[in-house]
Amino acid sequence: MSYHFLMDLALILLSTKLLGLITQRFQMPQVVGALLAGLVLGPAGFNLLTETEFLSQLSELGVIVLMFSAGMGTDIQELKNSGKAGFLVALLGVLVPLLMGTGLAWVCNQLQLIKSTSFLEDLFIGTILTATSVSITVETLKEMGKLDTQVGNTILAAALIDDVLGLIALTLVSSVAGGSESIWLVLGKIAGFFLFAATAGYAAYRLFSWMLERQHGWASHRNTVLAFVLCLVMAYCAEEFFGVADITGAYAAGLVIACTPKAAYIQSKYNPLGYLLLTPIFFASIGINVQLTSMSRGLVLFSLLLLAASVVSKLLGCGLGAKLCGFTVPESIQVGVGMVCRGEVALIVANRGLSMGILSEDLMTPVIITVVGGTILTPILLKLAFHGQKDTRLAVSGNLSDRYEKTEQLDIVAQQLLDADQSMMQGKSEKD
Repeated sequence: MSYHFLMDLALILLSTKLLGLITQRFQMPQVVGALLAGLVLGPAGFNLLTETEFLSQLSELGVIVLMFSAGMGTDIQELKNSGKAGFLVALLGVLVPLLMGTGLAWVCNQLQLIKSTSFLEDLFIGTILTATSVSITVETLKEMGKLDTQVGNTILAAALIDDVLGLIALTLVSSVAGGSESIWLVLGKIAGFFLFAATAGYAAYRLFSWMLERQHGWASHRNTVLAFVLCLVMAYCAEEFFGVADITGAYAAGLVIACTPKAAYIQSKYNPLGYLLLTPIFFASIGINVQLTSMSRGLVLFSLLLLAASVVSKLLGCGLGAKLCGFTVPESIQVGVGMVCRGEVALIVANRGLSMGILSEDLMTPVIITVVGGTILTPILLKLAFHGQKDTRLAVSGNLSDRYEKTEQLDIVAQQLLDADQSMMQGKSEKD
């Protein structure tokens, strides 16, 4: 047995953290640093790392945990309360990028800028563009003091619904690509999965509620382990029995846990599992798989066009949705710009396409360029969109921004408790 995988893991974790801290200094998410680490260490860079079966399987587990955490972080009540504006912005913010991305890939294939294997691959490019990641938007709006405005609240609500709609689009496309079945059989399998998810979810919710009642309301490690078992089982069943993406099953399991009384406690136990090991490996493995040597002039041009389409499609779709809901033109532009960033969501979708053979390795590079480019452009465009605007409408009660503030406050409180415990132990040792 070779133990070289231990050095591979150490190299990945160290490099992703170092480059993540560097990119964070430039107001970019650490995801970008993890991607760059994979590029630098992989065949496109120094060729120190190559994709192995072990890294591939660990990466797949990483994306399952990532989507499980995303499901646990989805506030069902906020989805219900998001209202007309959040839903319409999200709906048009999915449909317009889907159509523009698919159309762009088809046209570029006809002009021989890229070599698309089928219309399904073109459709998958459009599916990637439906994604939205608002982490950069949240940080920028907080910096400008605009997070608790009506625009900021609409962006956060739309991003929640966008995740669900984007996942439905991914489920449809990946299910159609999974075999030669008729579209009706595919739709039947998808309906069967959602029926299974609802049944399993209700049973799991009752079981968790019963366990918490027996534990007098206190959550324990057994709840956390059982939650992870639910995640793995639903991910397996989705892929194996229904032909639905495993990440869809993991996300559905996360939604089930989100409805339980101790969802915040259970979610907090998974954060270390993600950022300590699985998440860096997932994003680094994407960078490792990139082949920059195959970048032709046509592919470079397509990368630039895809980046432009990613910005314009969200600006048009989400901006139009905001305008139809009574926002002014400047506010509609602000909403559209706030939804531009794709981040880790687009990478998850793209990696799914790559693993299924829908998306070719050549087209992964334009996707990564689009993600990194959108990450850099979003804070710049947001500041331009808000420039010179003094009067901003505040959000109504039930502010979604409170949920993002809560995460930071929990980290601060946890650190204060640890400091207090250390001081108490030092005081005892001095007395003894």
